[in-house]
Amino acid sequence: MTEPMPARRAAAAVRRALDGRHDGASQPPPPPPSGRRAGERALRWATLAVVALAAALITGRPWVLALAATPLVLLALALPSGPRPESVTAEVEVEPRRCFEGEQVTVRITLSYEGASARLDPGVALGHGVRLDHLAVGPHRVDLVLTTRRWGRWTLGTVDVDVYDPGGLARRTVRAELGDIAVFPVPDHAGLTPVPVRLPQRLGEHTAVQRGEGVEVIGVHPYVRGERQRRIHWPATTRRGTLQVHQFAAERTADTVVLLDVLADVVDPVTGTSSLDATFRAAAGLVRAYLRTHDRVGVVSIGGATRWLRPGSGHGYFYRIVESVLEVRKDRAYRTEGLTPLPPPALPEGALVYLITPLTDQRIFDVLHQVRGRANPMVVVEIPTGQPVPEPGDTVGELALRLWRADRDAMRFALLERGIAVVTHRPGETLDLALAPLLLRTRIRGGTR
Repeated sequence: MTEPMPARRAAAAVRRALDGRHDGASQPPPPPPSGRRAGERALRWATLAVVALAAALITGRPWVLALAATPLVLLALALPSGPRPESVTAEVEVEPRRCFEGEQVTVRITLSYEGASARLDPGVALGHGVRLDHLAVGPHRVDLVLTTRRWGRWTLGTVDVDVYDPGGLARRTVRAELGDIAVFPVPDHAGLTPVPVRLPQRLGEHTAVQRGEGVEVIGVHPYVRGERQRRIHWPATTRRGTLQVHQFAAERTADTVVLLDVLADVVDPVTGTSSLDATFRAAAGLVRAYLRTHDRVGVVSIGGATRWLRPGSGHGYFYRIVESVLEVRKDRAYRTEGLTPLPPPALPEGALVYLITPLTDQRIFDVLHQVRGRANPMVVVEIPTGQPVPEPGDTVGELALRLWRADRDAMRFALLERGIAVVTHRPGETLDLALAPLLLRTRIRGGTR
């Protein structure tokens, strides 16, 4: 497949300006100090005493020494009578480790130590994918309630807990590593499931063109010995004078493979919508819709190391599919270098292929060429995000916008010339609006090798 030529350089410059793929992961905080050290209260009182003693030495007035008596007395009174907390350990419980966007995660940190403690003072350093909603501190535990903000595999972060002695003069710090969580994208609503013309020879719910043991009547035919008598079509029998029976269409399953274009993450400058977020939510909606009709669904993510999962079925398979591609976003960092060939088991013969892409990287045409070489029926779902917004009166910006649109139109034209169906799915809308035009064509035909 040839790549469209118009405005390639100017559009590529605009895409690089909008591309957020170099957003790196946050660095972990430095390790906490080890052993026992002075607390804030002891440091304040000791500072007051030292300042008073220094003032007495500088001024030569003995009565100034009396100012140091008060903090020294307070230090003496605050000395703990019992043993200080020793051997502090922390145990972390996170529930759940797998959730959807917007759901809450509960973290409980249980502290164990020898001796007495006056209070706990936690310091929370969270990752990018969660937000702290509630923090509660008890005698031996710290409870946090977090809300997940975006899909991906996120590092929750760390909590450094200062354990003070009963007088508050000394403290020990223990670090609790909260670990990782898997946040699934919220699937876009999808109820339509277009199917290809040729279906594999497996029992399912889609009506096939060939005869079989289904429930949809496609005609009548003369009675053959051994057929069920309750299927006799009496009006046709009366007209023709011979026994006529119902002819049914076979019911088959469909193989569907969803290709995800993760070569770039384009952020819309107006709405702030991420093309990567919209891609995965649309893919999750497609996967869930086809699994509900008991079809076999697979997934392939294109970008960096190609991740794929061969088609399977069942409600539990949805989570396997989503988890197989969550590594694309790990703490806001993902790799997009290189492009590897698609493995043959990832694209079964005759499987319907959905490619969800923002149409921003020319390398995706290499993938389309591989799919078309295998004669698989294919649908390209475009995510129209990232259109630049020039300033009023900015002639250079308006020219760049025209070139950007021309590049998009050229890519769509190249796809349509090859007989590939192209639909547009706008973030926030239901997938059924995008897939409805495909149903007007009854079924999707495959290409030629």
